[in-house]
Amino acid sequence: MADFEKIYGENSDFIFKYLMKLCGNASLAEELTQETFFRAYMNFSGLRDENKASSWLCQIARNTYFAWYNEHKKLSDIDEESADESDIESLFERKELTEKAFACLHELEEPYKEVFMLSVFGQLSLTDISRLFGKSESWARVTFYRAKQKLNEKMR
Repeated sequence: MADFEKIYGENSDFIFKYLMKLCGNASLAEELTQETFFRAYMNFSGLRDENKASSWLCQIARNTYFAWYNEHKKLSDIDEESADESDIESLFERKELTEKAFACLHELEEPYKEVFMLSVFGQLSLTDISRLFGKSESWARVTFYRAKQKLNEKMR
């Protein structure tokens, strides 16, 4: 229990900021932070290395956010249905392209997928990402660049 409290104390602000960048809403980020730490507590035995707790928590936070997003996506789909016919075609094309991009992103191997998602969706700097992985900033920069290249290849 003391170990989890230590991990919570060291990472709660970071996870809140990460979720804040993902969702852009402070009250939602706070709620998702609580959910993230609840899930982390319930699966604390799954943490293999305490030195990588922040990465582990980021993965849980990301999964928590996307679970919330998928639940609430249905509401936005209803709003899209009310758009007039000229917008429907462009909405469909954008949605189709977005789905293809997410599918390609899902196929990327680690650490490319994680670095790309932390940078683009989490809007973390490459410096923060390098600290998160315990690597150099140039490693984060090269990994992000390669992830973009691999994603471009898959999108073609």
